[in-house]
Amino acid sequence: MCHSTFDEPGAFDEPAPTPGPCTTAIHGGLAPDPETGALVTPLVQSTTYVNEAVGLSKGHAYSRVSNPTVSALEAQLGAIEDAPPAVCFVTGLAAETALFLALLRQGDHAVLGDAIYGGTVRLFRQVLSGLGVESTFVDSSDPENVRHALRPNTRLVFIESPANPTMKLTDIAAVARIARGAGVPLAVDNTFLTPVIQRPLDLGADVCVYSTTKHIEGHSTAIGGSVVSRDEALLERVRFIRKCTGGIQAAFQAWLTVRGVKTLPLRLRQHSENALKVARALRANPHVAAVNYPGLDDFPQRELAERQHRGGLHGGLLSFEVAGGTEAAVRVLNGVRLCSLVEHLGSVETLITHPVTMTHADVPREQRLAVGITDGLIRLSVGLEEPEDVIADLERAIAEAHRGVPGGCAAREEESEVTPCVIR
Repeated sequence: MCHSTFDEPGAFDEPAPTPGPCTTAIHGGLAPDPETGALVTPLVQSTTYVNEAVGLSKGHAYSRVSNPTVSALEAQLGAIEDAPPAVCFVTGLAAETALFLALLRQGDHAVLGDAIYGGTVRLFRQVLSGLGVESTFVDSSDPENVRHALRPNTRLVFIESPANPTMKLTDIAAVARIARGAGVPLAVDNTFLTPVIQRPLDLGADVCVYSTTKHIEGHSTAIGGSVVSRDEALLERVRFIRKCTGGIQAAFQAWLTVRGVKTLPLRLRQHSENALKVARALRANPHVAAVNYPGLDDFPQRELAERQHRGGLHGGLLSFEVAGGTEAAVRVLNGVRLCSLVEHLGSVETLITHPVTMTHADVPREQRLAVGITDGLIRLSVGLEEPEDVIADLERAIAEAHRGVPGGCAAREEESEVTPCVIR
């Protein structure tokens, strides 16, 4: 018989240890189904729910407002950031839109980092501007630029770190102090690193926004987005906006994402280790003109990366330019075999992207060039294959791209402009 002292006085006086990231990702916010005991979160594929009586329900009424499977994902995402349940959306852009509608009105102003996802730029320049919302894009890698851009009518600061696709970092804690001093909320797009590697809320940010389509789900099977905050009043406002606009995530997409989150810490660790090996190999390639990855020793913001990113990890994203400019870059993009040419990131497969014709096709050319998004820039989302296989694929494509092409770095952005394709 097993004897225990659990019933003795003081047996539970010691506080329980804080669960680690893997434990939290697997168990945080989740519990076996109370009706059946099912270990895996059930998929509730129902549009509506029967009331027990007039005015008496079991917590859900209609799946445009809430759904049990979506609620499970929201609790899980909140738990991994020590926050209340998140608010989940059909896409990352839907999450951003709801946040902006919750915080901004006609006549308000927002300060945004100048190197952020192209869809966010498009949303401000082509949609919110028509509703009377002003915006200023600044190089947020210098926090003083954010301070100088603030106005009396500024109601939001929005940044992304690392920036997409240049990998430029912003000191989140420094910007948070500036925003808080002005009474303005700070929102951070943390899609690239997720809370496994970077925790903006712990650094002073008020809101985190995610495209859960990317690393959080991790398998290219479910589109979604989320807003995470420790400000419950803000979350309720965002939830109300979602109810009014109908942007809730579908139950099946949420169910797939719940499953993906459970391996998120393991995947991010391997993505980071693989990306560092690939970045080092690219840097050593004589046909590569530049490599942008926070884990490299010569990365310009190396000290900030070490301070801001957790566990010595820096994520699976990098960008690079090959010698020979745009012509050579297009040859590389069209020449890879293992890497997949797509408008996506954060999957188990290695994905290669041409920002100018894909993710940032709608960003004005002048703004692109100002932040370093040249026509020849290539973004790489390093997957979970053996990194040696990814390196071999890239080196073969780069070598083939330079056959018959001058090897210098003179063919640059100003000499050529590619035509954006229609991918959105």
